[in-house]
Amino acid sequence: MEKVLLVIGDGGEVTDTLVPYYRLGEDYEVVIAAPEKRTYHLVLHERHPDWDITVESPGYHLDSDIAFRDVNPDDYIALVLPGGRAPEFLRYDPDLVRITRDFFEKKKPVASICHGIEILAAADVIRGREVTTIPRCRFDAEVVGAIYIDQPLVISDNLFCCSFKNECSAWMKAFAEELKKRTAARE
Repeated sequence: MEKVLLVIGDGGEVTDTLVPYYRLGEDYEVVIAAPEKRTYHLVLHERHPDWDITVESPGYHLDSDIAFRDVNPDDYIALVLPGGRAPEFLRYDPDLVRITRDFFEKKKPVASICHGIEILAAADVIRGREVTTIPRCRFDAEVVGAIYIDQPLVISDNLFCCSFKNECSAWMKAFAEELKKRTAARE
């Protein structure tokens, strides 16, 4: 079974992580990668009308299967970068930056949602590309030369960007269709 690499870290958003985990797990082996092989703490982000920012609550726990330093990108057909606060810290991991750049150099499918754009920006792989993310991460995209599009889903070559967890269904549907198309072309 072909493998998809799913990135997590403490503070990763539950929906952003579990929707791709279960949806892609229907057809692929989803391998969870993180800074170390251990249990990570996911969080729930909710919008409340009387708050200017999202409210964060503890969510589920999820075990990683592999540490970033042990990942060989050639073993995977796609990469998923969930949001939440985790990418703010994960973007400084040189092994994750190496992995991300490798997927773009080989034009393999990459899915990013919400704060996942911070990892793409740190890896310097979105310059000149159309992307979307949540509005407060717009700066992270534009400061490295990406073109921010205020839409729920933006597809730019091998990159599938989603702005917020409410759009996860369309995001994963498009991403899964691309993976199936590429898998069929290899057969």
